[in-house]
Amino acid sequence: MSVLDVPLRSLDGAPLRLEGPALIVNVASYCGLTPQYEGLQALHERYAPSGVTVLGVPCNQFGAQEPGTADEIKTFCETSYGVSFPLTEKLDVNGEHRHPLYELLVTTPDEEGDAGDVQWNFEKFLVDRDGQPVARFRPATTPDDPRIAAAIESALNK
Repeated sequence: MSVLDVPLRSLDGAPLRLEGPALIVNVASYCGLTPQYEGLQALHERYAPSGVTVLGVPCNQFGAQEPGTADEIKTFCETSYGVSFPLTEKLDVNGEHRHPLYELLVTTPDEEGDAGDVQWNFEKFLVDRDGQPVARFRPATTPDDPRIAAAIESALNK
């Protein structure tokens, strides 16, 4: 199954159709890594014209750092970081209620060959045009890391 086939809903509850390539990131509003929203927005502005989607996935599983309602999350992202890329409804990325999107994504190994559970907020997964995961970047890898841009460029050229 392709990641692109997984049913998703936007933050406001409307059906959301994901197209590849896409950088999928579990996000949180009250995390030390929250400033990564700025870099994600920059990636969105740089690559959206080429057809790349940056997709934020709010998740409250790590330190309860995304406790807000959909409206609160949307307002925070727009006013604090100018986020204009799509956000899904709040999802579980690990555990018994892990969303099917993450059932597919967590099988992707990182650069060290490790797959499995999402470690923390702002873990990034790149999927290609066919919706197949092709790269995984752990939370400490910031959106401006050249490896992310290189992976996106590679996905665009396939």
